[in-house]
Amino acid sequence: MDEEQALEALSNVISSLSETPFDLSLHAQHIQLAAATGLDDQVHAARETFATYYACTDDVWLPLIEAKKNLEDINSVEGVLSVLQIYNRAENDYFSIPLLRQHLDFLIDRYAHFSSSNLAPVLPEDPFSKEWTRDALRAVVAQGVGHITRGHSLWETLCEWEIDNLSKVLSDERSIAVVEVEEMYLERLQQCHSANEETFQSYSTFTTNYKAPQAYETLLVNASKLRGKARKAYEWREPYEAALEKSGHSLYAYQNYVAYELRAKQPDLDILSNIHERAIAEAAKRREAGETGAEEALRLWWASYVDSMRRNNSPQEQQLSLFQRSIRSVPASGEQWAKYIRFLEVNNNLVEEGEGEPISVLYDKAFATKLFQKDVEGMVPLFLARAGFERRIFLAGFEPAVAHPFLEPQDRLSTLLDILNSGIKAIRSAAKGGDSRFRLERFLFTLYIELEQSGEATKVWADTAKYHKTAYIPWLEYTNALEYDCKMSPLSIPLDWPEMLWEAWLAFEHSHGSAREIQDALDVVERARVQVEARRAKEAENVSYQAMQVSTEQKATQIPVTGLTEVVQSAEAPMDIDEETKSGVKRKAEQAPPEESKKARVGMDRENCTVFVGDLPPGTTENDLTKLFKDCGVIREVKITQLPNTLVATVEFNTRDSVPAALTKDKKRVHDHEINTHLAWESTLYVTNFPEGADDVSIRKLFGQYGHIFDVRWPSKKFKNTRRFCYVQYTSPTAARLALELHGRELEPGFSLKVYISNPERRKERTDADANAREVYVAGLSKFVTKEDLEKLFRVYGPVKEVRMTLDANNHSKGFAFIEFEEEKDAVKALGANNYELKKRRIAVTLSDTRVRSQRRESESGLGRKADARSRSLRIRGLPDNTQEGLLQQTVEKLAPVHRLEVFSNKHEAVVEFQSAADAARLLLLPEPFEFNGAQLLFSEGESVSTKPRDMSVAAVSSSKTPSEDDTPARGKAQNDFRKMLLGGE
Repeated sequence: MDEEQALEALSNVISSLSETPFDLSLHAQHIQLAAATGLDDQVHAARETFATYYACTDDVWLPLIEAKKNLEDINSVEGVLSVLQIYNRAENDYFSIPLLRQHLDFLIDRYAHFSSSNLAPVLPEDPFSKEWTRDALRAVVAQGVGHITRGHSLWETLCEWEIDNLSKVLSDERSIAVVEVEEMYLERLQQCHSANEETFQSYSTFTTNYKAPQAYETLLVNASKLRGKARKAYEWREPYEAALEKSGHSLYAYQNYVAYELRAKQPDLDILSNIHERAIAEAAKRREAGETGAEEALRLWWASYVDSMRRNNSPQEQQLSLFQRSIRSVPASGEQWAKYIRFLEVNNNLVEEGEGEPISVLYDKAFATKLFQKDVEGMVPLFLARAGFERRIFLAGFEPAVAHPFLEPQDRLSTLLDILNSGIKAIRSAAKGGDSRFRLERFLFTLYIELEQSGEATKVWADTAKYHKTAYIPWLEYTNALEYDCKMSPLSIPLDWPEMLWEAWLAFEHSHGSAREIQDALDVVERARVQVEARRAKEAENVSYQAMQVSTEQKATQIPVTGLTEVVQSAEAPMDIDEETKSGVKRKAEQAPPEESKKARVGMDRENCTVFVGDLPPGTTENDLTKLFKDCGVIREVKITQLPNTLVATVEFNTRDSVPAALTKDKKRVHDHEINTHLAWESTLYVTNFPEGADDVSIRKLFGQYGHIFDVRWPSKKFKNTRRFCYVQYTSPTAARLALELHGRELEPGFSLKVYISNPERRKERTDADANAREVYVAGLSKFVTKEDLEKLFRVYGPVKEVRMTLDANNHSKGFAFIEFEEEKDAVKALGANNYELKKRRIAVTLSDTRVRSQRRESESGLGRKADARSRSLRIRGLPDNTQEGLLQQTVEKLAPVHRLEVFSNKHEAVVEFQSAADAARLLLLPEPFEFNGAQLLFSEGESVSTKPRDMSVAAVSSSKTPSEDDTPARGKAQNDFRKMLLGGE
């Protein structure tokens, strides 16, 4: 970008900022574009604009302070005081040791200047007198001494200044000055910090120089006793400080540190305050750098900070200052504004004294930021806080100062109703589904009940039910508020939980209806129940089918391969292709599934049977955890894992009934160290729709910024070769929740990342096991076709789950797309759109099931498909333990395109079928091994993994009939062929 372009872009950003001055991204662009112009005045103006609307870090303030020093005459008292105002503004935003350090040096330098000039102050209260300077220095040092590893540098500077002045004090005033310095030493010795030993040695020197020799030993003994508690306090916190340094001051390390301080029964408020300040400052720096998750961390820590100070009864003025700073830092946090409003309501004397703003003014200021138009979770707390305040004023019947302006009761009620009704309207405009918890509607309903306006109260839920047609809660509340009218029955609407409505209706009829009305209601409910159960049975059938495939896939990588028969029965089950029986025909649909599949379905519940244990002390053993959890239920497995910065474990029980008791072990102690316990799935994310080029390294890098990653699990590609999802498991649920911020981020054009907590109850929404059968491929698209066009066209055939369309650099279609339906039958019906004219182009629509096409493909060599497959296949031996099939395929695909890959866990081997025989031949001749999970691996030809002779193995497949074969699920001949090829069969 040349200078002219930069100036034009800068002008556009400035114009946008005038309309939305609280848009953080615009401020970042403003500073970047100003820097691109190379004009210092533009950069300075951009920083000043940013500091006007947002709290800024020292990266912004230090250049502004330097510019202020150059602008002012710092040889005059007025000029220095003007610079000091900027220091105070900067320090009020975020904690910064470099900023405090510079402030301290500036004060000392200016004190020395004025002391040696004809401008030397006369009175103690005059700026830069010794007394005034001492107070100013101590105020700066007090802000930083809570930093237990770096705050000592500030204190040492103050101490050197005091001792330097002590040597200049007249003899008759020295004794008082010595006492003041000694008190400063003794106070510091009782504070927790890393340089306690250095302070003690300095105090020893001070005592030698300024105290009587005979008192030396007594003073040192007393000082040693005083510092004992502080030294112990630092020892407790030293591991957390070390973790901060090791992690590069990561947000996750700060989260652990803050959590540790909050758990204390009697917290050290100075340290608790400072660790919050440090965490907030680090998150702010990362937000300014554009790091994802930093904004959420800022909100979390400001809320934690103000709440902890309130619970520990810190002074009103300190709490007020925190709220004022927090809304300057995170003005987009509706919850923080709401907390501020409630704080002023409770402490209304601050408004009376003019220190706090009236609540109506604060409320208007929040919405004036224009940050909440599309943020339901930001708006709701604000509306509730203001409405709650207005309600309490109205019911109390008096007007405190905080309620400015003063209103008559009827006007106050009108204001309250306007807030609630406009709030409900704004929330529904912000999001299609509105507020799923109906918080404002509940508030308004309760208010009308308190006002004895039952008709208006009923109308609240009537309007809500009309708007949220399929949600059961409004209908349930409506039935509780209204004498139920059968003609208004919503039983024909597919509610998300109709049983609640049925029970409410029947309870009402039993209480108020006649015998006939009760019988009529029972009949209507029974008819509705039959319809709902039929619909659910159909859904359950589909869920069961999908879940069986997913669970079988998971089991496939765990089942030992002891021979050919075992491989045929289990290893390839997830591919779900029909398999031939002895007679050579496909298994009939009515045949029962095998016992193995039943076991696989049982294994599905492992997510609900496992708890994750974090913050384990070093040296923890399986016996320690078995002892801790033994009273919860039968333990299936305890697995301890040492991560780089922490020790964690998973404890799996035989049944999910043991888990509630296991969760009560949270905050218990192992070896006198507090541990954390949570459900394993609560810290696990289901991640999908990332670009095809994404691999394990890129996913770990992207998600690692939110916390320690315990594991990343990749799926086998047996369902379809284009599967793009994985599971990212953290060591804490907090990190997983922070990482949800990535949901919706577009990593590449057309690939909007999807990130969900991996709740086992929502497995149906996550699985893509049968995605190919539900998906059609659309080709021949005009470049002007959009996703909306395709969704509109194909939804006539059935509910569309997803439209995937790759775009070019101009955001135009590249000519093809994939449409995934909720139901397989709808994908078949969608074939009717073939040859449909869309935006003057005829489109081609086919099923995207690659497995069906591959079965019909003719042999490339003329020797048969099995021979072709063998020519494209190689073996990999010596795999590491617990090799993930999907992860190994990622590594191999970097060498050549892969058609199919299978791992044989008990043999530590894998067989890879490449897409071309030429690639297989080339890789077989590789002179150097490739690396996978620390192991050096080579491709080779080789014998079957079966331990049986080849002819016996083949016979086991083709001519023997075992009980398990009769019960084998439907699988395809192509799958059998692939297995035989892998095992050396003919």
